[in-house]
Amino acid sequence: MTDIENLPKLSIGDKAPDFSAETQSGEKITLSHLLKTGQKILLIFYPGDDTPGCTKQLCGVRDIYSDYQKYGVRVLGVNHASAKSHQKFIDKYDYKFDIIVDEGKSIISKYGALKKFFKNLTIKRGVFLIDENGIIQYIYWGQHDNSKVLEILQKI
Repeated sequence: MTDIENLPKLSIGDKAPDFSAETQSGEKITLSHLLKTGQKILLIFYPGDDTPGCTKQLCGVRDIYSDYQKYGVRVLGVNHASAKSHQKFIDKYDYKFDIIVDEGKSIISKYGALKKFFKNLTIKRGVFLIDENGIIQYIYWGQHDNSKVLEILQKI
């Protein structure tokens, strides 16, 4: 069991922890490789596929996805469910972005996105905007406001 008290506490200006993972489609990605292509990354941590709050959060991103593309941002959902669950969620709501399969919660742990819920560990809802140099430019825990992320993107 992960020691939740010793999870990293990342801040704006910190170097984003590197990770390797697969998306729902089986694409193998690493943060360091994505950054080498000049992309900015928006990681969206969310507790569950096809739940009301998570659906609202990710549909909000879907609805302005073209704005994120304009700024060269690769949007990636992060959740511990299976690829099959993620694909079903993507298909149902027509998301244009990928969701990382993090069944072992290694990425979730690296970013400090675990919380205790009764006796279980679950995922904290939050977002990290990482610039093309791998520096965290924005962190928000909870239901984020896309307009705040877009404001930051205009400045970096």
